[in-house]
Amino acid sequence: MRRIKVAAVQFEARDADKRYNLDVIERLAGQARAQGAELASFHECSIGGYTFLENLTREQLCALAEPVPGGPSTEALVAIARRVGLTVAAGLVERDGDKLYNCYVVAGEDGFVAKHRKIHAFIHDALTCGDRYTVFDHLGCRFGILTCYDNNLPENVRLTAMMGAEIVLMPHVTGCLPSPMPGRGIVEREIWENRELDPVRCRQEFDGPKGRGWIMRWLPARAYENGVYAIYTNVIGMDGDTVKPGGSMILDPFGEILAECRSLGDEVVVATLDPAKIEVASGQGYIRARRPELYAKMVEPNPAIGPDGRPEVWWKKIRKKKQS
Repeated sequence: MRRIKVAAVQFEARDADKRYNLDVIERLAGQARAQGAELASFHECSIGGYTFLENLTREQLCALAEPVPGGPSTEALVAIARRVGLTVAAGLVERDGDKLYNCYVVAGEDGFVAKHRKIHAFIHDALTCGDRYTVFDHLGCRFGILTCYDNNLPENVRLTAMMGAEIVLMPHVTGCLPSPMPGRGIVEREIWENRELDPVRCRQEFDGPKGRGWIMRWLPARAYENGVYAIYTNVIGMDGDTVKPGGSMILDPFGEILAECRSLGDEVVVATLDPAKIEVASGQGYIRARRPELYAKMVEPNPAIGPDGRPEVWWKKIRKKKQS
């Protein structure tokens, strides 16, 4: 790894409006480049929208999906990268034959760089779960990608780090959803729409256990326990029929926040990543100290996973919601 500046971005995407979202991606990527960033990371499904996908038919989802690489949105990202002069990472629904994936794409000035298929896909029953980790060399660094819930399982970040990732892109659409955890739950749409008149109320909702408070329970740990930089990105505002709290941020290998989006709107933050921190990070020592001969239990078949790779509890909730 070398010293590099990267950007984490948040913006309010529009459902199924790829042209608008790509225009915003280009504008904000330009702001990132103006601050010296060499890579700008956007949220999960930032090109076409995310939460609204759960209400589409398979045919409608197929109509929204594209090949990766070679599809129009991937080519648009490459064109943006060339015009702006930095690498752009953003998400969309990928179509590969008769299969559909929640896909995160990295595009550079020289063309398509990499893609990750979300390992734990669950917004729509037509989406297939990815079956591999994504680690690649680019810009003199070794990157990994894990999408949203992929990061909640410690094993996924650990294995990505063990494959050599120094910087992990963590695109999300998360927060402000019902949960048994005390204090969590939805944020009413009226609070978001009234944010200019009452920003304090909106910020209190976003910073509490519905949003940032929950993120800070586990996200810094993923960076710290593996000794990697984490580039967390999240949508802000309305996503489908839900309010999302944004809060995109960049964390170092000690789990410390280097830069964080704090505005109630579109924002770009940039930070410098120094390889010297990785060399002395405790997480790298934890990886070297592993005792794999004790870990057989971890690779036993999981009875909670369905035949398509989806945890059954999610699968049942999704079916129930779609049928109601």
